[in-house]
Amino acid sequence: MARSKTHARTPGARQPRPTAIDLFCGAGGFSLGLEQAGFNVTLGVDNWGIATDTYANNFTHTVVCADLARSKGRTLLKASGARRGDVDLVVGGPPCQGFSIQRIGSDHDSRNSLVLEYARLLKEILPRLFVLENVPGLIGARGKPLFNRFVDIMTAAGFGVAFNVVDAVNYGVPQHRRRVLVLGWRRKDTSQFIFPPVSHAKGCHKTVMDAIGDLPAAAARDAEKVGDVLHRETRLSDLNLRRLLLIPPGGGMQDLPVAMRVRCHKKGADAIGHRYVYGRLAPDRPANTITARFDSFTRGRFAHPHAHRNITLREGARLQTFPDTFHFCGNQEDIAAQIGNAVPPALAQAIGTAAIQSLLTPRGSGGAGTQVQQMALFV
Repeated sequence: MARSKTHARTPGARQPRPTAIDLFCGAGGFSLGLEQAGFNVTLGVDNWGIATDTYANNFTHTVVCADLARSKGRTLLKASGARRGDVDLVVGGPPCQGFSIQRIGSDHDSRNSLVLEYARLLKEILPRLFVLENVPGLIGARGKPLFNRFVDIMTAAGFGVAFNVVDAVNYGVPQHRRRVLVLGWRRKDTSQFIFPPVSHAKGCHKTVMDAIGDLPAAAARDAEKVGDVLHRETRLSDLNLRRLLLIPPGGGMQDLPVAMRVRCHKKGADAIGHRYVYGRLAPDRPANTITARFDSFTRGRFAHPHAHRNITLREGARLQTFPDTFHFCGNQEDIAAQIGNAVPPALAQAIGTAAIQSLLTPRGSGGAGTQVQQMALFV
């Protein structure tokens, strides 16, 4: 392992909390939600040093900067202070760019193999439960062969497996964010891991303004004194400002006169796949998926609903359900990537609550079948 940052553990409660390890942890959105659900997260691991710096600034347990493809389960267990078979939950979201529906080019991507490295580490750690989080493309044409291999490995290792596509908006996240969740449970001694029930049905979804409406005006980009360093305007060219002035709330590239569109968009909204670029958020609806480049409205529907600017880093963090007290390290691009790549803490909390329910349920009462199960899609 390249390096680690170790901190004193939080004193435990009288009744020990269930334990969790977060692999491919990034800035720590999954870990934060698990802690909110009641887990004692004992270890986070990622190979991006800036993200692990952020993680170390927000958690008191161990975080390690390491390449998980080269890591051993026994080493991770030692860093977490646990023995094989004793960890209650391992979560992980291997990089998903290789499965993205927006990806252009070959289906072969070196990052895809990290899904199988995750399976290897799960076998070596042998937790009671596991979660694999990824883009829906993992179970689509590009990813299905690899997904099937992952499932075969985990079922052969003694786990029951279920998978589902969920939308984070149904769990209190003010954003449509569809992700596949693969849940696993150790069949010999653990009850089936049941998907979290929807907490925010259609008609009760949180909106953009629910999330950011109470924020003050963003500070100017060149302001010397800023109360919240993440809530300042980002760079916007004169041409893009002129474009933005023509776009209504919830609108996008299709609202621009043809002469104002970039060359690849001039054949119309249906000529390309990215229909929502150069777009504004709608104030009374959830946001579209917050991506790693949400700091530029040229890459999505990432302009403020009313102000003539991109949304700020703080607004993006709010739309991902990070609290304002969460401190991010790095420059603007680094922070945007950490926020956009994170599992929203509100979704992670719902997953964690469901995991605890599984751990508390006597084996057999929830079903612990050996077959792979595909639940009804929660989208």
